[in-house]
Amino acid sequence: MEETIRGTETAQIPKQRGDSLLETAVRYAEERHWDVFPGTWLEAVDGSQRCSCGDALCEEPGAHPARPDWATQATGSATVARRMWQKQPNASILLPTGRTFDAISVPETAGFLALARMERMELTLGPVTLTPARRMQFFVLPGAAAKVPDLVRKLGWSPASLDLVALGEGSYVAAPPTRYGSRGAVQWACRPTPANRWLPDAEELISPLAYACGRDR
Repeated sequence: MEETIRGTETAQIPKQRGDSLLETAVRYAEERHWDVFPGTWLEAVDGSQRCSCGDALCEEPGAHPARPDWATQATGSATVARRMWQKQPNASILLPTGRTFDAISVPETAGFLALARMERMELTLGPVTLTPARRMQFFVLPGAAAKVPDLVRKLGWSPASLDLVALGEGSYVAAPPTRYGSRGAVQWACRPTPANRWLPDAEELISPLAYACGRDR
């Protein structure tokens, strides 16, 4: 399986495996020990797909929590995950941040630039997602959300000047192959593999990410 998108391949995202949402959610819990919880799903309404939340103008159709207590619903048990998706097989797969990982979210263009730079620097990456909202999310060790602002300042940037957001406790990311309405599915820009089971610290990635976001302004 692909581990990263190399410099000349940045326009090509690795294709997703054909597993069902249930099988994929169980695998995330079983193989990666990630907490998972089912979100909303897409329903056919008058010939178009709408979010199960019922909001025709939903900004994240089929890809957001279905209930306010989602944080307590999240589980790292493959058995419980299987039971939840058996009840609603079309539910999106959401992963809470601030537990086994945090995520640093940047614009897609900055993310690809950072990936190429990280490769040249021979940095070890964790998994990275690419969303239909054209954002890339780099998985890092928990605690990133608390220290990223200071790390950015030490590099000479104002945190408010960069489109770089660290997601920690109380946030979540949508995992492949979750779909955002008609906009497409979340994909892996850097797949989970045995080689990246151990996540990098935010300090290891912040320099190329901040540099790329600065170039992308």
